[in-house]
This record gives sequence, C-alpha cells and structure tokens, in this order.
Amino acid sequence: QLQASGGGLVQAGGSLRLSCATSGGTLSSYAVGWLRQVPGEERDLIAAISRSGDNLYYADSVKGRFTIHRDNAKNTVYLQMYSLRPDDTAVYYCAARTPGYDRYVYTTPRDYRIWGQGTQVTVSS
Repeated sequence: QLQASGGGLVQAGGSLRLSCATSGGTLSSYAVGWLRQVPGEERDLIAAISRSGDNLYYADSVKGRFTIHRDNAKNTVYLQMYSLRPDDTAVYYCAARTPGYDRYVYTTPRDYRIWGQGTQVTVSS
C-alpha cells in the first residue's frame, strides 16, 4: 500500500514537496509515478521515475517546474513542485509497478498496479 503525503494549500508561485512511501515492502523495487486528478476528469500521469532512478518522464504541463526523484535509503519517492499555478490544484497520487528492467518508466496511468490514497494540493491565485 502506498501513501502520498505533503499536500496542502499554497499561493500561486509557491512550492511544495510531496512524498510517496510504502507501509510494506520496499519501494526501491518499483518504478513509480505521480498522477493527479481533478474532479470530473481523468487521472493524469505527470511524472515517473525508473527503479534505477536515472530515467525520468514528465508531462508537458509540469516540465521545468516539477522534479521527481527517489531516495532508496529512505524508501521514498518525492515530487518537488515549484512555480505552482492554480491549475495544478488536484488530488495527487503515487502509484507503482514492478518493472521488466531497471530503467523502464511507465508513462500511462493504466500501466500502474499498486495505488495509494492521494493528497490534496490546492493552489490559490
């Protein structure tokens, strides 16, 4: 089971760091993605990281503003978010899947097999 945390209310232009951890198992065994969802819309993948940590994916909407990285010693994957905008407001989820090889990155929501509860991010204008 995954748990996303670190959400909150921030003003436009501000920053937040989200964390993804697992209550059981070792997150370092998985490729991990960060997704977000606005009510009434589909869940979108915005960033992903390979198990090796050196292959990254970003959606165009967050490229240059968000950074995904992992700390396997802490069994945690982070999403550092800068220059936040009101349209970044959403529930953010992390998800994981055991990859076929270390550098593989999953780039669509349906690829992921393990999900957790999300964390709300609200950006005020």
